[in-house]
Order: sequence, then structure tokens, then C-alpha cells
Amino acid sequence: MDNLPTNQSINRDVGVAALFIAALRRDLMLSLRRKSELVNPLIFFLMVITLFPLGVSPEPGFLAQLAPGVLWVSALLATLLSMDSLFRSDFDDGSLEQLLLSPQPLFIVVLAKIAAHWMMTGLALTLVAPLIGVMLFLPSEGMPGLMLSLLLGTPTLSLVGAIGAALTVGLRKGGVLISLLVLPLYIPVLIFGTGAVQAAVTGLPIGGYLALLGALLALGITLAPLAVAAALRISVSG
Repeated sequence: MDNLPTNQSINRDVGVAALFIAALRRDLMLSLRRKSELVNPLIFFLMVITLFPLGVSPEPGFLAQLAPGVLWVSALLATLLSMDSLFRSDFDDGSLEQLLLSPQPLFIVVLAKIAAHWMMTGLALTLVAPLIGVMLFLPSEGMPGLMLSLLLGTPTLSLVGAIGAALTVGLRKGGVLISLLVLPLYIPVLIFGTGAVQAAVTGLPIGGYLALLGALLALGITLAPLAVAAALRISVSG
């Protein structure tokens, strides 16, 4: 009997879940209204992939060899491109200050905003990636590794990028500063993601790379919302 949850803890859990869903729904609706911010990362991703063969070499064998790295670098930069707008609109209209003053757990709202950002950018890039892989002559053996690595890696990019966005939300031109802050932290995700695709292409096991990406994702989900909440309080109060 001592291990059974109390009514208070059950109500708190239901309240946290409802808060997360409400914040997630709000940000998704706002993102769908701002279609330019939704489409820009995808357009950037497609432009980089399209221009790369023109600037280097259209030879299929050469493109297939570079495809894993090109796809991952393009996805990373496309995600980074949209990070500056994560908290910008809330800061401009004053709703971010109201959110900081509310008694609701800030890290839950932050996690919902990051999840909405990933669904609009990282998930969209993951779904488009196989088509882009075909354009770069990526072998079919590498497609599972590409999809799984992006599915595990892009949420980590959003989580880490949100820390930089929170630190620079009060600055007028924080996009460049975000890049300087978070790009070094993106390197492990880039290495393991590219390694997973290359291993899949050569027929090697990819479980180790995916496990490392999953560990980074678990660490990011645990720590990033708390870091983002603290960074928002510092940026807004300062």
C-alpha cells in the first residue's frame, strides 16, 4: 500500500501532461501559421543538396561516397537556421515574460516548444532525406541507417540548439552567436550520425552508432530543458 501513488501525485502528473500537450498544440498551430519559417529549413536543405553536385562533381560514385556527410551536414545547418526563431516571437510579444512569471513548470513548456520545433524541422528533414539520398546516389543499403540516425540525431540538434537560442533571445542579431555557441556541441551528433550511414552502406553493424545517438538524446532530454529554462530566466531578466 505504501508504494501506491497518492491522489495529489496523480493530479500533478495529469496536470504536467496536459500542460505539455497544450503547449505543444499551441506551438504547432503557430508554426503552421508562419509557413515561411516552416518551409525555409526544407528549402535550404534542398538547395545545399542540389548545388553540391554542381559545385563539386556530378559523378555518381563520387557523390555516393560523400552522400552520408553531405546529408548530415545539410540537415545540421538547416536545423540551425531555424533555431533563432524558437523563442523570438514569444519574446517580442511579451508572452515569454508571462510564461516566466507563471507558476507552471517552465521546463515542461520548454520541452514542448522544442518538440514542436523538431516536428516542424527535424522530422520533416528525416522524411525528405531518403528522396535526397536517391538524388546523391546513396546506396539503398544506407537508407535505414540514414533514417534511423536522423530520427535519433535531429531531436538532439533541436535540444542543444534551444540552449543557444535561449541565451541569445534578447539580442537583435543572435543567429550568428547561436552558431558559435552550439556548433561545437553538434560535432558528436554529426560524427555518430555520419558513421551510422557509412556503416550501413558498407554492411557493418550500426547498433553502436545508434546506441550512442540514443544516449546523447536521452542526456539532452534530461538536461537541455532545465538548461534552457535557466538561460531564459537569465536572458529575460538581464
